[in-house]
Amino acid sequence: MSDTQIQIFDTTLRDGEQVPGCKLNTPQKIIIAKQLDLLGVDVIEAGFPVSSPGDFKSVEEISKIVKNATVCGLTRSVENDIKVAAEALKYAKKPRIHTGIGTSDSHIIHKFKSNKEAIIERAVRAVSYAKSFVEDVEFYAEDAGRTDNEYLARVCEAVIKAGATVLNIPDTTGYCLPQEYGAKIKYLKENVKGIDKAIISCHCHNDLGLATANSIEGIINGARQIECTINGIGERAGNTALEEVVMILKQHPYLNLDTNINTTMLYGISQLVSESMGIYTQPNKAIVGANAFAHSSGIHQDGVIKNRETYEIIDPKDVGVTESAIVLTARSGRAALAYRAKNVGFELTKLELDIVYAEFLTFADTKKEVIDSDIHQIIETSKIYK
Repeated sequence: MSDTQIQIFDTTLRDGEQVPGCKLNTPQKIIIAKQLDLLGVDVIEAGFPVSSPGDFKSVEEISKIVKNATVCGLTRSVENDIKVAAEALKYAKKPRIHTGIGTSDSHIIHKFKSNKEAIIERAVRAVSYAKSFVEDVEFYAEDAGRTDNEYLARVCEAVIKAGATVLNIPDTTGYCLPQEYGAKIKYLKENVKGIDKAIISCHCHNDLGLATANSIEGIINGARQIECTINGIGERAGNTALEEVVMILKQHPYLNLDTNINTTMLYGISQLVSESMGIYTQPNKAIVGANAFAHSSGIHQDGVIKNRETYEIIDPKDVGVTESAIVLTARSGRAALAYRAKNVGFELTKLELDIVYAEFLTFADTKKEVIDSDIHQIIETSKIYK
């Protein structure tokens, strides 16, 4: 893999589906998996096979239909988990087993009631066993964000020796600040023997709204895979949003980092996931929200009408949105009203616009948004045409 290439690991069908009430059936998962493959993601985490017969079936069926991406199944560091995942992935062209264990003091002491040396031994056994089934094994150090760097480096070194090809360094609780997370990745790059034999992966949660920032800081410091979901859905406050990290890299070419994502599909797949899961995407969601390319302030509207780049750093077409939206409200100016009036067939002179605009403001104060049919009514009420 090129050092400038960032792999996109999509976990919409695993971590994303853990959102309460967002359960998908196998046919729905297959439809989304096909679109993810067309989108150009490098890895599709299709599920947690041992968790239920339904999840096993979904991973198995997705393995059959995915043509380009690696298909990944999640496990705990438990032999049966790994064996079941290998069985579910048997039809995949490029299978990956994703296994691991918690490495922070909190997990070691309270969750596993164990010690650091025993955790390393368990991690090595899990990776070695997974390696007996597939060549591509990813290891996750759960709660790496709160794990001591020196110990985390020891864990990483041990699992690389056992055959891990990818090291997932999750900020499981979304606690890290970007500079802390970036420094952690940098430390591993500089202090883990054999680190060049594995890809470092960022898996960041959004509890403090820092998932995207942490992932970007991670790849700037040497990680080469980002684990993310469509619309940023996922456990608690969600995961890193795929559309955000992809467009950040696209809009900042000086970083010299790229992905294989066909960005023109982003809006469409966002809608598909939202509708399939029945989960509402906030209007001001970056990149794919309903208002991401909508303008209602008069100052902004005037600028965008004159030159889109005045207020838009992304061409809507680059993410699959047809065009920017000029939304008429009481905050809109004359330029926006003239623009929308022209779209519905009224070419207003400056004098006519002044008359219509006065009527428009009175009307707009009574509604949240003025739509096309309202424009006809406003112009008729203004009596500029006999």
